Amino acid sequence: MSEHPLNDLISTALTNIKSMVDVNTVIGNPVETANGAVIIPISRVGFGFAAGGTDIPTKNAAASQNFGGGSGAGISISPIGFLVVNGETVKLLPVNSANTTVDKLIDSVPEMFDKVSGFINKKKSEA
Repeated sequence: MSEHPLNDLISTALTNIKSMVDVNTVIGNPVETANGAVIIPISRVGFGFAAGGTDIPTKNAAASQNFGGGSGAGISISPIGFLVVNGETVKLLPVNSANTTVDKLIDSVPEMFDKVSGFINKKKSEA
């Protein structure tokens, strides 16, 4: 018995989707700047897929000759930000400029930690 036409329809659609969705779509190729920093683009990718079909029986032909079906897919790619690696420093620069207070606080924690550590080390060396 031969495969049902719906199998071919779904297989073709999924093969084409697989060729579109690549890891480089989510985490882009790194770009090195002149000062040695590496910038990595990050995106959010979502996609959907649907397929369906029906056999339409008639008196004059076999059901397999009267197949009707279709498929569809959609993809959405939204840039989130850029991961910037510069020496020992790693920062996420969001595309959305509407940073909240919490985002700014989280971004400043490593810098504050370094300052407090330096202050404590300075006090120890003075004692």
